[in-house]
Amino acid sequence: MQTRLSVNVNAVAMLRNRRDLPWPSVVGMARIALEAGAKGITVHPRPDERHIRRQDSRDLITMIREEFPGKELCLEGYPDEVFLALNEEIKPDQVLFVPDDPMQSTSDHGWDFEANEALLKNVIARVKRAGIRVSLFVDADPAQPAKAARVGADRIEIYTGPYGGCYDDPIKEKVCLDDVVTTAVAAREAGLGVNAGHDLTPDNLPALIERAPFINEVSIGHGFTADALIHGFVGSVKRFQAAMGEIDE
Repeated sequence: MQTRLSVNVNAVAMLRNRRDLPWPSVVGMARIALEAGAKGITVHPRPDERHIRRQDSRDLITMIREEFPGKELCLEGYPDEVFLALNEEIKPDQVLFVPDDPMQSTSDHGWDFEANEALLKNVIARVKRAGIRVSLFVDADPAQPAKAARVGADRIEIYTGPYGGCYDDPIKEKVCLDDVVTTAVAAREAGLGVNAGHDLTPDNLPALIERAPFINEVSIGHGFTADALIHGFVGSVKRFQAAMGEIDE
């Protein structure tokens, strides 16, 4: 079975950007994750390039196409003209549209489909013409997937931050997990693929995958990087795969 794990390397780029030096290498660390068994790499090239730079996206797609056929690059971002043009230029396997303000520290809420229906229909049609699969960031709310389907998405990515934030509150954790799972089920019923991301860890992934084994992909950056500080990139890929039941520990 191919892993569902897409490793977000934004934090690698953030560390690199603290100095005018080429290390740690975004491409090099992504290569290690892919060699260890990750399904793909996710990056979020923000307008100010405070972590991932647009050139990183170009370098990553070249590396993946040349060295890892069958593995994927996902570009995450708000669909402004610069981001759309970058997608049309490099043609990643997947684009994740998020409703971020440029100065947000991280994506922390899903789309308001009523307010953004025309925008989303237009940008989804545009990147689909380039042959790119489209995912939309949504809150854990079972009413959202049908709205994503109506504007033309192929998948949703469920914002799992509230679930991940309940690590010390088992009662609230169960409520938040229920929200994620019912949203995932609603997405499948709407004919959409299901991704999930934000604050997922080897500790909270097993319960999610047990209840929603049809999830296509989990995109993990902060939790993965924190884990890798202890276990290394290779070790953390294996730990996350084990947490999803895809390899034996």
